[in-house]
Amino acid sequence: MFKGFIFDLDGTVYLSERLIPGADRVIRLLREAGRKVLFLSNKALQTREHYAAKLTRLGIPTAPEEVINSSFVMVRYLTKRAPGARVFAIGEAPFVEELQRAGFEICEDPTRIEWVIASFDRTFDYRKVCIACEALKRGAHFVATNPDRTCPIEGGELPDCAGVIAHLEAVTLRKVEAIVGKPSPYTLSAILEVMGLEASECLLVGDRLETDIRMGRESGMKTALVLTGVTDAKMLAASPVRPDYVFDSIAALEGLIRR
Repeated sequence: MFKGFIFDLDGTVYLSERLIPGADRVIRLLREAGRKVLFLSNKALQTREHYAAKLTRLGIPTAPEEVINSSFVMVRYLTKRAPGARVFAIGEAPFVEELQRAGFEICEDPTRIEWVIASFDRTFDYRKVCIACEALKRGAHFVATNPDRTCPIEGGELPDCAGVIAHLEAVTLRKVEAIVGKPSPYTLSAILEVMGLEASECLLVGDRLETDIRMGRESGMKTALVLTGVTDAKMLAASPVRPDYVFDSIAALEGLIRR
């Protein structure tokens, strides 16, 4: 069996505030078997501490160190390239606060902004567009947390970071320079560093072909697609991205664990 198991969150472990049936049992069995477990999200809406608290509340006791999300990866990316830089984040309060805690200066003056960061933002408005566009026209770097078009929730989907990226690209004719979330090598590097394992020793479980499964396949991990989120059987049949396993839900992993 694999030494490490990496689980996407939205659409894989839970939908909104509802745990997908069997998720808690699968995680418990893996931990009892001594396997490393890591939770992974492209959402920058909350911190690692928030996601750990949510999992714990839903019945899967989790420490912040067992979670990686795109805001964590973005902070890691910027810290290596421009520590203390002046940044303008199109994002919600927890992401902005995380950047501040890491020593970045939050700036809304387009003449001083050095980096514009796009992320999933339910407070995205025209004021933010104007600040970001002017900064980009003046030469600020343009990066983003994740490429997701939508975020699965119970009963549907919400527009995600791809909409923010597309908006800024369309009005400035600037292309985003880096997207650090799945399936990027920046997220992969963070995963392997935190887990202390080789890619070949891990199984990545997720609901998105273009992010979860693609990253796993390109890195040398084995992959498992679950059909409880964005991807359905029709989408899978039409895609060139092929997972190693396909399960109706995370609960079906119990059979794999017991092999």
